[in-house]
Amino acid sequence: MTPAPTAPKAVRRRHDREIVALAVPAFGALVAEPLFVMVDSAIVGHLGTAQLAGLGVASALLTTAVSVFVFLAYATTAAVARRVGAGDLRAAIRQGMDGIWLALLLGAAVIAVALPSAPAVVALFGASDTAAPYATTYLRISVLGIPAMLVVLAATGVLRGLQDTRTPLYVAVAGFVANAGLNAGLVYGAGLGIAGSAWGTVVAQCAMAGAYLYVVVRGARRHGASLRPDLAGIRACAQAGVPLLVRTLSLRAVLMIATAVAARLGDAEIAAHQIILSLWSLMAFALDAIAIAGQAIIGRYLGAGDTRGAREACRRMVQWGIAAGVVLGVLVLISRPLFLPLFTSDTSVHDAALPALVLVALSQPVCGIVYVLDGVLMGAGDGPYLAAAMVLTLVVFAPAALLVPAFGGGLTALWGAMALMMTVRLLTLWLRSRSGSWLVTGATR
Repeated sequence: MTPAPTAPKAVRRRHDREIVALAVPAFGALVAEPLFVMVDSAIVGHLGTAQLAGLGVASALLTTAVSVFVFLAYATTAAVARRVGAGDLRAAIRQGMDGIWLALLLGAAVIAVALPSAPAVVALFGASDTAAPYATTYLRISVLGIPAMLVVLAATGVLRGLQDTRTPLYVAVAGFVANAGLNAGLVYGAGLGIAGSAWGTVVAQCAMAGAYLYVVVRGARRHGASLRPDLAGIRACAQAGVPLLVRTLSLRAVLMIATAVAARLGDAEIAAHQIILSLWSLMAFALDAIAIAGQAIIGRYLGAGDTRGAREACRRMVQWGIAAGVVLGVLVLISRPLFLPLFTSDTSVHDAALPALVLVALSQPVCGIVYVLDGVLMGAGDGPYLAAAMVLTLVVFAPAALLVPAFGGGLTALWGAMALMMTVRLLTLWLRSRSGSWLVTGATR
């Protein structure tokens, strides 16, 4: 007897359950990550202004270094999810191990470069004479934890590809608690100062990497997957990551240009810009959680050869992205008069930020679609297109942003350029999703 076709409502409900099951824990894990920096800042801040300034410089350098390698999570998620969809868990975990070995190699390379160059890099970023020694101390110690941080990225990608976002949430929460306890104990209990904060973070990151490795190794043994490094597999992971690296660097360039332009507009404008950027980043975590679900779900569908399921899931996630964007935008509009005083009482900063926040709020539905489609195409392994699209976006954004001061524009005009940037991303990603060129099926792309 031929089964009755699945009703559209039932299909939507199935996709909703999948999205919620993956996105909610992913959001919790994403939010836990910046809390590491917040805890470090709160503890080190009581040591003195110079120590806090040094931490600020070193943390910015470390965050940038690690974010450049976020492709370890993205590319691994897509590759592992395809294998899962194809029903080959052994190959899926083997693929994940290649990503973890690549993370270790990249981490070792970063240490080799960063340790001797730490003082020069700190000086390049303009740290004051009083803050520079603290920044150098924190950076030299913390860089020892970068291999662990990169392993966490790669292993997170493995588990996401295996449709497991709960374990990363548990590890992130445990890591946050351990980091807070270690930092307080080493900074004040052991009297190590800012060095204690750095060592506490390194220990916490290594413990998180150890927890991930335990989970992945146990899965590898259960399914008979080899744990040894495979040069061909590592090379394939690196090649898959190159386009995503280009995408990430282009996006980082957009944010750096925006900050540089805001700095030229004046002290009130750069202060307002930093407040808005922090809010924008927080909302990005919520939207990125849906994108992460998209990476895992789309990769699995395409690995199983189900293009119809992939299209339906994409359509439903776009609807989720729009809805989330509308909710976030409304919240920004309602809360903006209450939000700004939490950061400063300076009315000139409020005056600069308020109209720009209206643009940020109005652009959130666009951001929702962009993040979702970005995740969908990552899940499909469509890295080369994402790289080309982001480079094009940078080419459009850079002159628009750089011309803001020349034409006497203020912070609102700069965030208008940011809205233009997201609109360009929307157009490039929407055209690709409509074309169907990303619907490449099979265990590998």
